[in-house]
Amino acid sequence: MKDQNFLKENNARHLWHPMAHPADSLANPPEIITGGDGVEITDVDGHRMIDAVGGLWNVNLGYSCTPVKEAITRQLDALPYYSTFRGTTNDAVIELSWMLQQFFAPDGMSRAFFTSGGSDSVEVALRLARQYHKIRGEGGRVKFLSLKKGYHGTHTLGASVNGNANFRTQYEPLMPGCYHIPAPYTYRNPFNEADPARLSQLCLAALEDEIKFQDPSTIAAFIMEPVLGAGGVIVPHESFMPGVRDLCTRHGILLISDEVITAFGRTGAWSGARLWGVQPDMMCTAKAITNGYFPFGAVMISGAVAGAFEDDTSGKGAIGSGYTYSGHPVGAAAAIACLRETERLNITDNAGKRGAQLFAGLEALKEKHPVVGDVRGGRGLMSALELVADRGTKAPIDKATIARIYRKTLEAGVMVRVSGANIILSPPLVIDASHVDQILAALDQGLGSLG
Repeated sequence: MKDQNFLKENNARHLWHPMAHPADSLANPPEIITGGDGVEITDVDGHRMIDAVGGLWNVNLGYSCTPVKEAITRQLDALPYYSTFRGTTNDAVIELSWMLQQFFAPDGMSRAFFTSGGSDSVEVALRLARQYHKIRGEGGRVKFLSLKKGYHGTHTLGASVNGNANFRTQYEPLMPGCYHIPAPYTYRNPFNEADPARLSQLCLAALEDEIKFQDPSTIAAFIMEPVLGAGGVIVPHESFMPGVRDLCTRHGILLISDEVITAFGRTGAWSGARLWGVQPDMMCTAKAITNGYFPFGAVMISGAVAGAFEDDTSGKGAIGSGYTYSGHPVGAAAAIACLRETERLNITDNAGKRGAQLFAGLEALKEKHPVVGDVRGGRGLMSALELVADRGTKAPIDKATIARIYRKTLEAGVMVRVSGANIILSPPLVIDASHVDQILAALDQGLGSLG
């Protein structure tokens, strides 16, 4: 490995970083992370910090999960790669498909289609939704509905159903036939409604109105995150996703649950759909499926949707989607070990307890620091602070100020994620009470740096 001086000198000079302006990365070089242990990471200068980002929502079991590391090593020795395209498969992916069917059975899922990550999973699910309707003789169902503020990856279909202009504007025109409804975001919404239950009903009414306006017979699927992640940890009222499920069922529309963040325990339930008592038609997974140690994902498919494909005799059910690394044996081995360890540790319990502790602490910080306009979370270990220049007007904080808060929090020993005016927290699900206290103390210092 090159030395410290080399790394700093060449930082951001020869690579473009995702979700960043190349000029900004040059002016403000990214943090160089060189080590990870437990729930902590270490930068190039040897500065250790708690990772309150959890990698990128995905390192649920921390950086020292030996069973997953050992599974990867064993698989590399046995079979480092083989394709699962038509005609071949591998032993690890067969075992994993059985395990995932068992794990997601309460969600109504019975089949898995493997991908290389979350954006891939979303793209495949949307494509399969259109194909499902064509198989059944409803080829006019090609449109998609989704939520404003929702995030569904960066592939073209995924970007088209994204509900944030930051991921859309510079790449338009995107796919036609994608329409958005207001998110159940109590702090900012077009209805000026702060009550979660009433806002849920208003958003559901908007969805029903859009379905009727577009004509239900033209709509393939509605895709949503059970808890909106990158949009700022927007937690819907408990009535919202069941209401969406009901509308989709009544109008023959498939419901796709984007569980790239929420699956495998993040919300304090084993899936986001299960948190709300909903069985979707498909689920998109990735991230924590391998604890972030290997790029991997899976689209989970319900029995009814699977039946349409498997019972087809016309040839329309032949799947024309897939990736070179779909069902990669090393990724499958990592996922098997990760799923076993996830269940052994029963991490949903800790996610619920530590999430409640974190949320209460963030509420206390809001009382102390006027810059905190809103606190969101309370469902497992995903929370956010929305920072404002003025609570009365809700004017967003400027970039320089939030950058200062980030830096002071980092210096206090905690890595957080900044997204627009939000500080997003998604630490590993194996953190303990003392780690949460340290996260809150560091944030207190960061917010207090404004004077």
